[in-house]
Amino acid sequence: MNRIKQLFHIKYPIIQGGMVWCSGWKLASAVSNNGGLGLLGAGSMHPEILVEHIRQMQKATSNPWGVNVPLLYPEIDHLIQILIEEKVKIVFTSAGSPKKWTSLLKTHGMTVVHVVSSALFAQKSEEAGVDAIVAEGFEAGGHNGREETTTLTLIPNVVTHCSLPVIAAGGIASGKAMAAMRMLGAEGVQIGSRFAIATESSAHPLFKEKVIQSAEGDTLLLLKKLAPTRLLKNEFFTQVKQLEDQGADVSALSQLLGKGRAKKGIFEGDLAEGELEIGQIASMLYQQESVADIIRDIVTEYNQCMQNGKDFELEN
Repeated sequence: MNRIKQLFHIKYPIIQGGMVWCSGWKLASAVSNNGGLGLLGAGSMHPEILVEHIRQMQKATSNPWGVNVPLLYPEIDHLIQILIEEKVKIVFTSAGSPKKWTSLLKTHGMTVVHVVSSALFAQKSEEAGVDAIVAEGFEAGGHNGREETTTLTLIPNVVTHCSLPVIAAGGIASGKAMAAMRMLGAEGVQIGSRFAIATESSAHPLFKEKVIQSAEGDTLLLLKKLAPTRLLKNEFFTQVKQLEDQGADVSALSQLLGKGRAKKGIFEGDLAEGELEIGQIASMLYQQESVADIIRDIVTEYNQCMQNGKDFELEN
């Protein structure tokens, strides 16, 4: 029995991360139509844009799908009301405490999942009444937990201290990685970076090509005094690192960051001054693929790993 497949009524326990500037209705609907769970990334959408994408999703797929909502979003009250009015069935919350909104969302018949970076926050999320946990390790792109716990360490710790079904995230882009997470107790995976450069992703072609050309060590966690964020190296990255190395305070970092940096980099393709958020797994992504090909490849490789498991058994 796989609780994630049952919870969402999906064919494969593969969740597409709700990534800013990548996760519009075209990407999310493609994932849902190919057996996974597609998520709209509400964090980069003004309320009226979110409504538009929700309605496009309703036309594009009859399969389950959801919305990722960062709880620290400036217009969070408005976004929550939109989810209720548009009768969204699945909500992934992140970047904040789920205590305030979970009961309201569940009152309206929604399945609620919260993203955490530690076993402690997994326990607090369970107490808040969420239905499942995404445990996201340090390898992930974009905003990260301050604990800097790797996925390999985080998943078994969360599984041990939480009775809810766990979805593993951070550094996962293959069937082999999915099989590894299953062995650690996760019942599903959330994949970001590989879907971020999918054909259907709304990210700019120049951003996708930059990710494909990246090498090992080309991402690093910066902006720790604001919100730890994993970035791909570019001119903006260098400016941030120089400031941090000089001991810059929150004010100086905020001034440099300004507004719209992620949009500039990911959506508009400014590879010099944009904030290029991507995970460590970027160095192992070598081509742009369709969602159908990505999911087919992951499922095939996963099944091969699980069937060949006996080859790794130790002799008594």
